[in-house]
Parts: sequence; structure tokens; C-alpha cells
Amino acid sequence: MGAALLEHNKASIDAMNVFPVPDGDTGTNMSMTMQRAVSEIRSCNEDTVEAISAAASLGALKGARGNSGVILSQIFRGISQSMKGKGETITAVMLADAMRAGTDAAYKAVMRPKEGTMLTVARLMAESAQKTASNRGATAYDVLETMLESGEEALKKTPELLPVLKEAGVLDSGGAGLLTIFRGFLLAANGEEPEDIELSMLTSSEIDENEVYSSNDDIIAATNTEDIKFGYCSELFIIHLHDDVTEDDINRLRDKLVRLGDSVVVVHDSGIIKVHAHSNAPGKVIQFALQLGEIDKLKVDNMREQNRQIKEKMLREQKDQAVIAVSVGSGLEEDMKALGVSYIISGGQTMNPSIDVISQAIKKVNAKNVFVLPNNSNIIMAAQQAAENAECNVIVLPTKTVMQGISAMTGFNPDSSVESNTESMSECFCSIISGAVTYAVRDTSYEGNVIHTGDIIGLVDNKITQVCSDVKSCTRTLIDSMIKDCDDCGFVSIYWGEGVNEEQANEIYEELTNDYPDIEFMLRPGGQPLYYYFISAE
Repeated sequence: MGAALLEHNKASIDAMNVFPVPDGDTGTNMSMTMQRAVSEIRSCNEDTVEAISAAASLGALKGARGNSGVILSQIFRGISQSMKGKGETITAVMLADAMRAGTDAAYKAVMRPKEGTMLTVARLMAESAQKTASNRGATAYDVLETMLESGEEALKKTPELLPVLKEAGVLDSGGAGLLTIFRGFLLAANGEEPEDIELSMLTSSEIDENEVYSSNDDIIAATNTEDIKFGYCSELFIIHLHDDVTEDDINRLRDKLVRLGDSVVVVHDSGIIKVHAHSNAPGKVIQFALQLGEIDKLKVDNMREQNRQIKEKMLREQKDQAVIAVSVGSGLEEDMKALGVSYIISGGQTMNPSIDVISQAIKKVNAKNVFVLPNNSNIIMAAQQAAENAECNVIVLPTKTVMQGISAMTGFNPDSSVESNTESMSECFCSIISGAVTYAVRDTSYEGNVIHTGDIIGLVDNKITQVCSDVKSCTRTLIDSMIKDCDDCGFVSIYWGEGVNEEQANEIYEELTNDYPDIEFMLRPGGQPLYYYFISAE
């Protein structure tokens, strides 16, 4: 089930890969590694924990692709070694000890382990497993649940540990893949199907300022070719080892490859050695490997040429204009994309994206001219700073609310000039009255209004105008005042958020259409957190 869930979500994990010249895509590599492990398990004739874990280990090693696949195979190798002599039932202590052994094996396989990678996620999962297993009465299911919880927290912290992740605005893809596999194990225990589950770490409700996901995630930021220190990625198996090969010989091979390049992984299991290395002399990698046995499944990729192809592809596909918007809520994001937004940065109130996140979004849309809609007064300065640092032409339209951003998009035409779009979009968002209904989080006073925690608040253009005791009355009063203040009002848009259901929203909508027959009302699910309603009048 872990392999099935990984296969179902591998494209999402592939999209998280930040490196300019990947050895392959992380999700795909890990999925193919798991598929080989599954194949080996199916050919196993025993049902013991020892036999199945040994089959998974051997299959993962044979099928390991890329660094992520090799590290994954070593996790399974450690698990297999821990499960030797075990029967048909896994206990809490067995699972915790196996995860610890798997993590230790993975760390040993990497010459220079980096925190902020799938190694970190595995280690913290193992630590939490040990703690849970030490509790009297804990089951293997309890341990697995705890591992997933700690793994998700660890994954969220990877950008703080690995600068390249923070710069690119993503989480570690290998860690996401590892979590997906173990989440699949939990699905099996619960009797659920992988097709019913999407990766929770890719949903907007969990995205913070270090996480950026786009509708255009297939674009990978290219780097300068001269910045690639080691140009060739070599991957191979050494099989039919010479009779006199020892563990010291394997360690010496690893040391030679480290002196030759980087990203070195050399692992040994069941008479097979898996080798992965970046260097400028792939011939020497092969030569060193031949000293230990026969070469099989050799693959050498020219990473500089891959990078050139990526850059050429980006130039071919570069758009003239693109729009980036900050928003949160599935309905709002869907409508923005329908209006022509190329890239959504999830954020807004309480989740202001950083300059780095906005800068990376500007790069990823791959356009000569980029419009940025901050949709929040607290984000405008960050967007302006990101614009100054950008290599392309960036126009920051100072939208202060999501509704202003949506209105601005009604004036966008990709076939018009940048100047025409700037003028049209500005006119559109400046011409509306923007409203919102939310709740007070603390006691305070504002312009003579005494506000208590939990009171319902109505805002017009980010200024508090209503303080009520219930959502419906506040919303009606707010919309009535907005219509009154809007000259010749003809159209009102209403988006309901997480704290409102469709029946409640329809009740207000029907009242408004009866009370204002000359005004057109649009009611849509926004899905936004914290705010019951977003409203615009024009």
C-alpha cells in the first residue's frame, strides 16, 4: 500500500524537486524503487516478518534510482537486519527498533549526511517511535501513527535546516516521499485505498511562508552551466564481486569517489554494490568499480547538457506576461486561475509570504513581465522588494484585499500590452468597495466601538464598520451599507468561507436578491479560513 500511495502521488513529489539538474525526479525514483521492492515481496514464499523485510530490502536495492531511491533502500536494509529471526507479528518495540536500524543504515550510506533531507525526517520518525514504544500497552499501530505525526512536523522544518529548500520555497521531496510510503502503511492498517488520499502536505491549509506550490510546477529553475562543479552523474551496480572483496575494499571505493566528486553513495547488500556519484571523470568511476567486480545497469548523464536543455526549454516556453496572486481558499484560487492567474502563493492574513517566496514565484512563472497581486496591505512591501530583486519586469499592483485582486483580474488581457493591462487592472480594483466578515480574537476598542473576544466584525476596505453578535446580521448590515455607499451599484460578489455552510450562505443570498432586484448578486464558495465572508460591490 505504501508503494501504491507513492505511485498515486509521485507527480506531486516530483514537482517539489528544487535542484536545477536532477538525477531524475524524486517521486518517480522512489516509486520505481518501491515497485521493485513489491515485485521481490510477491515472489517471496514465506509470510514471516524476516522474509518479507529481506525481500523488500533486496528489491529496493536492485531497483534503487537516484539518491532518494538508494537512501530508501538503505532504510529497508536496516529494517530487514533488525527483523532477522522475527515471526509473523510486529510489535511496537519491533517496529521502533526496525525504524531506528533503518535510519542508522541510511545515515551510514551517505558520506556527508545533510540535515533538512529525508534523513532528518527518518531520524525524527525513529526517535518518536522509540518514545512511543517505551509506553506500556503501546501497539505497532500507535507507533506508526506517532511516526507520521513527527515526520510531518519534521518535513515542515526542512527549509530551516537546508538553505536551498528555503530559497526555492519548498519542502524536501525525499522526506515527502518517505512520509507517503509510511502513510500508505497506515492506510493498509485502516483498510483504505490510496486513490482516496492526496498528500496533506500539499494542501493549502498547511502551507506556510516557506511552502510554494503552483499550477505550473513543471518548470524547474535552471542555473548557470558554469556553476555545476561536477558535470556527470554516474549510476551503476557492481555484481559478481571478486571472491577477495572485503568491506574495507568497499569503503576504499567510497573514499576514492569522494575525492573524485560529490553526491557519493556506495551501498552493499546481498552481494551487490550500488554506486552513485557526481564527477568530471565518469570513466574513473567505472574503472574503480571494475576493480571489485562486473558492471551492470550503467547510466551516465551529462548534467551540464541537461541544464542547457532546461534553459532552452524555459526560453522557448517563456510567456510575455503572467500574474501571481496571494490567496488562500480553494474556491478563491480556482476563480483566480480561471481569470488568468498563473501562480497562487498561498497566504494572506496571519500567513504573510516572505520576499524569498515571492521572488521564487516570480522566477517560476517564466515570463518577461510579471504582475503581482499582494491582496493584503502587509504583503505589498515584500512584493515590492521582490520586484526590485527580479531579473524580469515586475509590476506590483497594491491590492489590499482578495476581492480587489479578483477585480483586478477582470481587467487582465494576456493579448494586451503591459501598459494597457496595468491601467485596466488598476482601474478595476480601485473601483470596488471591498468587505469582509470575521471575528474578534481579543478584547479591544476601535473608534469608539468596544469589542470583545468572539464578537463578529464587519470590515469595509479593511476598516471596522460593524460589531455584531452573529454572523448573519453582521453580513446583512455590512452588505446593505456597502450598497448604499457604492454609486450606482450594479454587482455584488460574495464568497463564503470555512465557518459558513452553503445553506447559510444561500439564505443571505436569497434575501438580498429579493431586497435588491436591480442588483446582480454572485455567490461562490471561497473556502477561506478566518473570514466568514469576502464581499465586493461595484
